[in-house]
Amino acid sequence: MEQIYLDNAATTPLSPQVIAAITAAMTLYANPSSLHGLGLEAEKMVDAARENVARLLGVSPASLIFTSGGTEANNLAIKGFLARSRQRGRLVTSAIEHPSVLEVFKDLEQQGWEVLRLPVDAQGKVLLPALEEALAQPVQLVSIMAVNNETGAVQPLREIVSLVRARQPQVCIHVDAVQALGKIPFHPAELGVNLASISAHKIHGPKGAGALYADRRDLLLPLLWGGGQEGGLRSGTENVLGIIGFGRAALELAENLDANLTHVGKLRSQFLNGLQGLSCKVISPADGAPHILAVSFPGFRGEVLLQALSAHGVYVSTGAACSGKKGQLSHVAEAMGLDRETAGGLLRFSFSVLNTEAEIEYALHKIRQVLQELAFVQGRRTR
Repeated sequence: MEQIYLDNAATTPLSPQVIAAITAAMTLYANPSSLHGLGLEAEKMVDAARENVARLLGVSPASLIFTSGGTEANNLAIKGFLARSRQRGRLVTSAIEHPSVLEVFKDLEQQGWEVLRLPVDAQGKVLLPALEEALAQPVQLVSIMAVNNETGAVQPLREIVSLVRARQPQVCIHVDAVQALGKIPFHPAELGVNLASISAHKIHGPKGAGALYADRRDLLLPLLWGGGQEGGLRSGTENVLGIIGFGRAALELAENLDANLTHVGKLRSQFLNGLQGLSCKVISPADGAPHILAVSFPGFRGEVLLQALSAHGVYVSTGAACSGKKGQLSHVAEAMGLDRETAGGLLRFSFSVLNTEAEIEYALHKIRQVLQELAFVQGRRTR
């Protein structure tokens, strides 16, 4: 049976070049903190990877702190910054953030911090007047994602940064850029944000490696204490193989970004064209990131469609893979004002540069087939 993987927003397969880079480095077992020759060799590999990731972001290598992934980077950004802060201002985020941001703010609320969650419009974009209102009181931190992981909605970061800087220039701005890296142009230093989180496994790198960009290291206190790796901000022996894979994935992206974006954009257009004639509703905004399409099939449960497609070798998601097993209404769908039938019938299709036009055509064929089969079964049950 052919297997078509369209869940790339959850994780991406390792690229052949990343596999080759990790395989070649598997004999590099030394600790990069060791001072002997083998340790220095490992350190050089970590430094080379840091330079590749920095090149992709358009930042200085010294501004990157390697972590275990996007979740740790988000926690370090938010809690590490607030641990350094001596004031207790308002914290501002959005209603559609990834759980690794939402849950951090829930915990901070329990500790007595005031947290404001900005509403979004029907396209899933933050309402700027709500941000302006939030800035009427002293604010300590603004944390807004770049690209929503469920719908692909791209947040108006330039307008957000401009508004924050005009009202309260000293405010720290954090961006969860995990779904933006390699999917849309994203350069945190040029944008003027202070902190930005990224992850390797969303760009055909390995799981277990991520990074936090910090325009100033003195913004943060570490969450983990120990040997003082990563400039004292992330203790623990570096995941050398994971970081090498991250660096190789970033290098590939930096060299092929425009071609990759064009290819994925064509796949998105092909998929959208193939949906014509089907009883479905595209939830993702037209100007969203090209790799994510959220589509609702009213009258069908998303979980049922997912399993039926999986049986045909087409792998998709009902929303965020991080919370898709809980059987709850997506907080993103709720924030966008979707009714329960629309939200309940949601599927997320997410593409990568490794997908082909032939795979998209096969997936569309199987979607039509599954919808016909389920409609037939449901028709029999209602008789």
